[in-house]
Amino acid sequence: MDVLEKLTILTDAAKYDAACTSSGGDRTSRKGYIGNTSSSVAGCCHSFSADGRCVSLLKVLLTNRCVYDCKYCVNRRSNETKRAFFTPEELADLTISFYRRNYIEGLFLSSGVYRSPDYTTELMIRTLRLLRETYRFNGYIHAKAIPGTAPELVEQLGLLADRISVNIELPSEAGLRALAPDKTKGAILAPMRQIQSRSLQSKEELVKYRHAPRFAPAGQSTQLIVGATADSDFHILRLTQGLYDRYHLKRVFYSAYIPVVEHALLPSRDVAPPLLREHRLYQADWLLRFYGFRAEELLDEEHPDIDPRVDPKCSWALSHLGFFPIEVNTADYMSLLRVPGVGVTSARRILSARRVGRLQIEDLRKLGVVMKRAQYFLTASGRAVPGLRFSPESLLAGLLAAERPSLPQPPMEQLSLFDSPG
Repeated sequence: MDVLEKLTILTDAAKYDAACTSSGGDRTSRKGYIGNTSSSVAGCCHSFSADGRCVSLLKVLLTNRCVYDCKYCVNRRSNETKRAFFTPEELADLTISFYRRNYIEGLFLSSGVYRSPDYTTELMIRTLRLLRETYRFNGYIHAKAIPGTAPELVEQLGLLADRISVNIELPSEAGLRALAPDKTKGAILAPMRQIQSRSLQSKEELVKYRHAPRFAPAGQSTQLIVGATADSDFHILRLTQGLYDRYHLKRVFYSAYIPVVEHALLPSRDVAPPLLREHRLYQADWLLRFYGFRAEELLDEEHPDIDPRVDPKCSWALSHLGFFPIEVNTADYMSLLRVPGVGVTSARRILSARRVGRLQIEDLRKLGVVMKRAQYFLTASGRAVPGLRFSPESLLAGLLAAERPSLPQPPMEQLSLFDSPG
């Protein structure tokens, strides 16, 4: 099998992994090396850095041969699929050739479990060492740590990669036992704890000695599969919150389960992937990371799943109408962030602008507030949007129309100084 055929098989096998981003990488150019993670590029897997740049990565598996039999995975050992295997030399040469042709800016490397987690990780380390030391490649590398890998190998992997991820995949232990019997919660969390602890140690060493080796400078991430098991959104968000709090992950990625294999414990192939649910979970995740929300505020045992009709912040606002309206001239930063249509940037602009003078309702759109959502939940100098009247029912209709602009806008009632005749 030639290298091109291997590439076709192993890039296709890697497409189900969503945890792919270069955010946080800052490996600058070095004399005698090629590539860096901070140059302005545009561009075969597209990911986005923290400042919005589009970066293309070669997203590939070292091999799709796997000793595990995870029921949801297209590469499981019992599935009849075409198998391929890159040698470290082949993959390193391929990566550097693509870089020199300006096809890619970095590498996203994962793998099936070939023989054992340790043996597979050793092959990945050889590949990265060839890139870093032989080819002197200084660009972005994201590597997947395999649950069950020995700590000393995770250490070596972290010193060669910019970001490491350990995929949890199934949100509950029950799901793991049923669908991935070769994996355990302990085997998944152990490398996550090691990566978090070693990253903190690396930062402390860099304070004392600026040439100290850097361990996974872009941090770690993970991926959760949504829809393969019966886990609720509340369970998923509480797990996400715990991962951010405990392991300081950079990102949790959500992947809507695509029925690619048949199994009695999995959704049928006729069932469409829950893409809207995935989208709502990303929105809720954003609220946890940047807006000060907690999972218990967004959902609870009585309402365990996100309302798919509106985004999670609007859903929270509809169930907490007593919190509103917010007066933009006096509200603190965290209160402003609770208003649908007010984001991190527009909240900071409001705080800055009101130091100069009192804001009026007409000023808010200029500050970046999305008024088609925010108009129902705020006032400026004691005034709401002129002529706006609504009931809880028409409020929901207005938010739905804002979510899907093709829907007809609900009729708004004109305020009047006089009672209606009759």
